[in-house]
Amino acid sequence: MFTTKTLNRNAGRLTATLGILTLALTMVPAQAKTKVPKTKKNQDLSANPLANVSSRQPDKELFDKAMIALKKGRFDVARLDLQTLLNTYPESEYQMRAKLAVGDSWFKEGGTAALTQAEAEYNDFITFFPQAPEAAEAKMKVADIYFMQMEKPDRDFNNAVHAEQAYREMINQFPDSSLVPRAKQKLRETQEVLGEREFLIGQYYASRENWAGAIARLQTVADTYPLYSRSDQLWLTIGDAYSGEARSVEAAKALPGSVRERLNQIYLDKAAAAYGKIIVRYPMAPHVEDARDRLVAMNRPVPEPTQEAVAENDAEERSRQPVRFTDKTLGLIKHGPLVVEAAHVGEPTMTAPSRTIAPSITKENQQIFASAFRASQPGAPAEAGKTAEPTGANEPPRSDQPQAPLQFENVPDSSGGSGNSVGASIVSAPNAAPAAKPEEDPNAVVKSVGPTETKLPEAEAPAAAPEQVNDVKSGSTPAQNTAAPADAKASKKKPKLDQSDESSSKKKKKKGLSKLNPF
Repeated sequence: MFTTKTLNRNAGRLTATLGILTLALTMVPAQAKTKVPKTKKNQDLSANPLANVSSRQPDKELFDKAMIALKKGRFDVARLDLQTLLNTYPESEYQMRAKLAVGDSWFKEGGTAALTQAEAEYNDFITFFPQAPEAAEAKMKVADIYFMQMEKPDRDFNNAVHAEQAYREMINQFPDSSLVPRAKQKLRETQEVLGEREFLIGQYYASRENWAGAIARLQTVADTYPLYSRSDQLWLTIGDAYSGEARSVEAAKALPGSVRERLNQIYLDKAAAAYGKIIVRYPMAPHVEDARDRLVAMNRPVPEPTQEAVAENDAEERSRQPVRFTDKTLGLIKHGPLVVEAAHVGEPTMTAPSRTIAPSITKENQQIFASAFRASQPGAPAEAGKTAEPTGANEPPRSDQPQAPLQFENVPDSSGGSGNSVGASIVSAPNAAPAAKPEEDPNAVVKSVGPTETKLPEAEAPAAAPEQVNDVKSGSTPAQNTAAPADAKASKKKPKLDQSDESSSKKKKKKGLSKLNPF
């Protein structure tokens, strides 16, 4: 039986159900409304297609599809779409971008063959569109292809040479491009690799004392790549090479003394000039103190750098990055060179001067030898701008003023007569007054030591020789010592040889008829 309470509960549930149904029925018409079609806007199809303009042109569709495939790494699909665009729509405004994108697809794919194909595509783009802004980008990509394939300085250097040439062409052909600063930095790094290669070869020649080859290689680096990170060490090696030439001349005893002195002076002047170059051009470099020490040891003046040179070299040294442990570790793994020490300031060399070769250095040495021999001949004219000066009393003889031979004169004996004893007197250098006291040079490193008077005292007559007491008189025989000591006789007596312990094969062989005796 239903009670009143049960009826009230059922009535409440029914009311709630009816309310939900009513709300659902009211929402159905709102969702069932149809969408109003949008009116199509008037679009200018002649506008820039790269300005995010929605276009249904077939060439635009092909270009967008190729860009999506290129972004996802599907290079074959991208190149197929781009080539279709180039062949089907020759008048399309996407021709230039499509041609450049073909080269980009090969460039991103990587590998030797792909990079070679990319270089050809970029060169074609520059040929067809030389005035386009993207031509500078294409030329930069060509240089980057060679830069990416560069080897270490002690390996093949052809890619480095091509990269240097490509970066120079890019800077000269497109000076107003925004890529010029990056191209200059890449050129500095490339020249760092080429300079390192020539420097290593020059050091090898110097270690083998091949001075002509060492000077030729190092002089080429010094003239071509002044921003090289080890230029101070390079000039120091050049100076040491000229010093080695001077030592070789000093060791050649077959040369006349005047010739050796002149050649030695010429080579030492060249060495001093090389050491001075470090102080004047690279005053903030690590090896500048070594150059000062060498000049002081040679008793040569030490030049002082200008403030502009100090500021310039300081900026170069601060722009270089230090070589870290990770750089050295990665340098052992990757095939590319280590270029962190390249300068980031300064103008790279845009026009390479002529190379210095070893035959030219050898020819120069031959000319120096010939001029030294001509100047050493008697009656030869003095060098231009130089006059022969007399040799001082305490100075060694000069090559242009050879010292006269020593002269011997009679020295009177103690009795005042002329006598027969002969003495020698020291003759001063030629053209020097014998009575004049030589003036000492206040700047000389070695001071003169000894008395100032060079006159020798008068020689005394020699004393009479004492009589000899061991002479044997004529008509007599020397006495023989018959009493020899016993131990002396014993020492002279030889012990008898015992042949019993020796084998029969060591005995003396029989001769003649004794060979027939079996015993």
